[in-house]
Amino acid sequence: MGVQHISNGSGRQSGTWCRRGILAALGAVPAGAALAGCGSSADASAGTDGKSATASVKSAARKATITVTPASGTRKAEFTSPVEVTVTDGTLASVTVAGNDGSTLAGGFNDARTKWTSARNPYSGTKYTVTAKARGASDETVATFTTRSPGETFIGYFTPEADSTSGVGMPVSINFTHAVRDRAAVQKAITVTAEPAVEIVGHWFGDTRLDFRPETYWAKGTTITLSLRLKDVAGADGVYGVQSKDVTFHIGRAQISTVDLSTKRMVVRRDGATLATYPVSGGDAQHTTWSGIMVISERFEQTRMESSTVGLGDEYDIPDVPHAQRLTTSGTFVHGNYWAATSVFGHENTSHGCVGLHDAKGAGDTSVDGYTFYESSMLGDVVIVKNSGERTVEPSNGLNGWNLSWADWKAGSAV
Repeated sequence: MGVQHISNGSGRQSGTWCRRGILAALGAVPAGAALAGCGSSADASAGTDGKSATASVKSAARKATITVTPASGTRKAEFTSPVEVTVTDGTLASVTVAGNDGSTLAGGFNDARTKWTSARNPYSGTKYTVTAKARGASDETVATFTTRSPGETFIGYFTPEADSTSGVGMPVSINFTHAVRDRAAVQKAITVTAEPAVEIVGHWFGDTRLDFRPETYWAKGTTITLSLRLKDVAGADGVYGVQSKDVTFHIGRAQISTVDLSTKRMVVRRDGATLATYPVSGGDAQHTTWSGIMVISERFEQTRMESSTVGLGDEYDIPDVPHAQRLTTSGTFVHGNYWAATSVFGHENTSHGCVGLHDAKGAGDTSVDGYTFYESSMLGDVVIVKNSGERTVEPSNGLNGWNLSWADWKAGSAV
């Protein structure tokens, strides 16, 4: 049908017509027609929604990017920093780091799970494979790198030997092949534990020796574990440890021998009971025997003793001293003596500083005191010397740290 012209009130026809106005005039506005109206707010809203939808699609299309430090392919990576894995445009689902030596690096994520950091540094001279995956990703990121080898290294030689059984006086003593400048770092990398449990503290004797002991002698039957975690620990600038191992020792019975050089007798007590009493001869007035607590550190069925090795010129050279047991690094032994008259023992101090017992040449006579005492002894047994006329032995002269009070011993710890 025809549509009548509508006046704008001025007698002129309107030059601008709107579809909405025509429909209103006709009295029919179909549902949804407003979305197609001209110049309406619905037009602006539709345009904005279109842009948002496009941005959302682009955001969803972004791929998470994982970065590994050290970078994949590095052949001489540093081993003095932890391994890091980071992700952009995503979060980390999993990270594993495995070395070609069979070791793995544990680690943890930050709160946002955009970064993973290893709990310790990688080992030197080791190839590592890092496998990481972002949440929602179908593929894993795999990176490999190899750490450089250290330049100069050091190790620690320990006493007693692994799986050995020693007396109750045996400390755990470690001698390093290079001077240690960072004592705290090295000591923190070494732990000594015992069963039954007891407090154990380390004490430094100079920059190449670290000993561990409890406050009093070990309990008989104790099992001791030494844990060395020195690999890649910097003992000095550019000098790194190489050991990572656990060693177990055992403590046997408790044997304490007390030498009284005023009475010239040695009383041997085992597990609190008197085992034997021996007549002995100690150092004479010009060569007094060290006093104090000493520990048997070496044992020889026969050995050569030469005065020039202890600064006494050519006073003696005995090629076959029987049943010799070392008490100090400087040369004090308790040993058998076949060249002195039997009457000397228990009556005179005639030696150059050692403690002597009657013995026989060749070390084969089982009836003499030298043989009997030797057979009853072991490394780590305690020998206490008193009334010798000499001052107390230096704690570092042999395995003789028991001469330090517990307070003084703990004062020598670096941690």
